[in-house]
Order: sequence, then C-alpha cells, then structure tokens
Amino acid sequence: MTETVHNDYEVSSEGAVRHWTFPYARFHDVTPTPTNAAAVNGLVAGTHIQGTLLSIDATNSMAILDVTSGMVYMHDVRNVLTYGAGPAGVEATMGPINIGDPVYYDPSTTMVALGIYLSTAPADNGGAPGANVNTLFGWVVPATNALAGGFDTDVARFPLGAALVGSTHRVAVMQRGAGG
Repeated sequence: MTETVHNDYEVSSEGAVRHWTFPYARFHDVTPTPTNAAAVNGLVAGTHIQGTLLSIDATNSMAILDVTSGMVYMHDVRNVLTYGAGPAGVEATMGPINIGDPVYYDPSTTMVALGIYLSTAPADNGGAPGANVNTLFGWVVPATNALAGGFDTDVARFPLGAALVGSTHRVAVMQRGAGG
C-alpha cells in the first residue's frame, strides 16, 4: 500500500499557547463563566482536560478554554483537603495553602454551591472518602507584583488559611493544561 502524505494533518503546533473551543455540554459545569476554571468530561476520573475559560459563545453553547501547560492565572482556591462520607459529604479537613501545593478541579457539591471549582482536595465528595479522584489542575505559585516587577512577589502572604477553617483564597495557579 502506498502511504499518503496529507497536507491537512496539522491542527495546532506552532507556539506554546493552546486556546481550544469546546461545547458546554462536555463541561462539568454546563454554565461556564469566563475567567473560571473548567474541566471537560472524559471517560476516566482524574484525567480530564482542564484549563481557564477565556470566552463563551452563548448562541452556539461553545467556550474557548486555555489548556496551555504552564500558563498562570489567578483563581479562587478552597483550602479543603478531604470530605466526609456519603454522596453529599461536607468538608472534613482543611489545610493552609502554600506555594507549590497541588490544586485540583473539584466538582463537589459544596464547591459548586459556592461557585468555586478549585481546591486542595485530591478527591471529591461524591461517595466514600477518597473514592472519586479529582483531576490535578496545577500548582500554587507566587504572583508577581504588577507594579514593581522583578523579584517582588506575593510570597509574604503564604501560607493562607487556617487548618481548622474552610476558606477560599485568590492565588496564582500554574495550570497543568493539556499534555502537562
């Protein structure tokens, strides 16, 4: 059989930025809001494509998601680590958020009720503790001070949140992105 060289094989390869269009129906949250984190449903828990919503097209129910590995965005992150038992388990343990901590896309009912999509919990509250794996979204990184630049960052703010209190903090998150 003769092999064919196709001239339409390349979909996206130049540069490192990946902005991709997805239908709302494939998202965990089917009512996406720009600047929030989003995850695209997949077959295996904990392996979903996720990124930051850049824009939406309400007419066609489509959204542009930045799935670039290493891109850094400011996101709200909840300091929950584990949930109690049961399909509606409440936040059980919390911990301070620090630079380098992993951040997960967390579809728990308690998170959705708050309009927050990221937490430090590796498993959601959909069943027995630890039964439902959350997808790694990225890691907490220091944010540069936009006014000063250079080495002037928000490092002095960390760690954030008390270990005994559920709290939400706006932090810089380096997203894992697609292929990261």
